[in-house]
Amino acid sequence: MKRKAVVALPPTSLIHRRDTHRLIPSVYSRRDPLEELADTAAHLQDLGTLSNATDERLLAEAGLLPAISPYELVSGVPHAQVINAAFTYAHPLGSRFNSADRGAWYAAFQLSTAQAEVAFHKTVHLAEVGRYEDEVELDDYLADFSGEFHDLRRAKRFAACLDPASYVSSQTLAEKLLESGSPGVEYPSVRHRRGTCLSCFDPKRVANVRRGARFRFRWRGKPAPAVIQVAATRKVAKGK
Repeated sequence: MKRKAVVALPPTSLIHRRDTHRLIPSVYSRRDPLEELADTAAHLQDLGTLSNATDERLLAEAGLLPAISPYELVSGVPHAQVINAAFTYAHPLGSRFNSADRGAWYAAFQLSTAQAEVAFHKTVHLAEVGRYEDEVELDDYLADFSGEFHDLRRAKRFAACLDPASYVSSQTLAEKLLESGSPGVEYPSVRHRRGTCLSCFDPKRVANVRRGARFRFRWRGKPAPAVIQVAATRKVAKGK
């Protein structure tokens, strides 16, 4: 009987990291946009029913997405919908460490790194349309992480997973890590020198999520956006 080959995985490191940064468009922090479309309560209910029929997060919570179980999702914690959405709304082409079938919680250890990552991907989109003119506001969601994560920071064997132009190797590795039960991967930012990023595969590992400051990214004819803070970090009252 032929023995199955053992797939090598990156080394692991123990992480205890507070205040990681994930920038999310502020529109998702505001009231339901369906309310702005509905003329009456009945109309709002109809729109909600139509939206829910194709809402990836709600489908996942109902056990209708094969790539993620409803038992993996979180509930009863602050910003549960924001956490779950990161895993259920995947980019159609996937991202560096996830496929199109299942998302992940991406965060940066430094705010400047999170800003550089967002600016890069948005600028690529603007380059495709041939016009560097846009403005978007994003909220900084802070989260804490603790545990043994796979670590690519000094794993030269997995350098292809940090290819700035390709996600082929990194998505292949992510699939193997998921199969092994890995909580996620720590890696050097490809878009910000000396920055560090984390891709978490497990919703329940995204701890103590709270909304921080709001930033406005503004493109005015040039690839590099101006970034300004437009709202301070929200303070949470003690005991809440």
